[in-house]
Amino acid sequence: MDEMLLLRHGETEWSRDGKHTGLTDLPLTERGEEQARALAPLVKERTFDLVLVSPAQRARRTAELAGLTDYEVDADLWEWDYGGYEGITTPAIRENHSGWYLWRDGVIPGDAAHPGETAEQVAARADRVIARAKATPGTVALVAHGHFLRVLASRWLELPPEDGRLFKLDTGTYSRLGFEHAKPVITTWNAPVS
Repeated sequence: MDEMLLLRHGETEWSRDGKHTGLTDLPLTERGEEQARALAPLVKERTFDLVLVSPAQRARRTAELAGLTDYEVDADLWEWDYGGYEGITTPAIRENHSGWYLWRDGVIPGDAAHPGETAEQVAARADRVIARAKATPGTVALVAHGHFLRVLASRWLELPPEDGRLFKLDTGTYSRLGFEHAKPVITTWNAPVS
């Protein structure tokens, strides 16, 4: 692999409102679709040898509007399963759990559809994606979610998954992972296209 382009999906209602959106499958807002279309010039100037997209409709729609129509859906790219915190904002969680911080405290179990994941479980999925990308000659593109991509960046740099806290990532942005002197580096992070 020469380079990995990361695209965070465009805005959804819940991402706009600060609600934890793991496995809930929400569509893009109108602004989210605009953000996805804005990624098209960036995508158009590259050739990709592998394109992997989260199964979530928000990621698939972002890929399509950005011009990445020849992609493979990979379940390892789903967002962090927030369990019992699915659909809840950080301030609302802190009303019952003072000072709660995802990267330190994790999530509580939810219902059968949202059992919850530890940072280590998310990291295991990210490690599988990284191994797959590294085995691909050329350029790889991933379209996925904020917290998942932050964990993936942390694992790319051979850091613990909790260090994903250091990499803020907005909707509709792109990032690039690559190498310097054969060592993994971040070459671009959380970049807007406009």
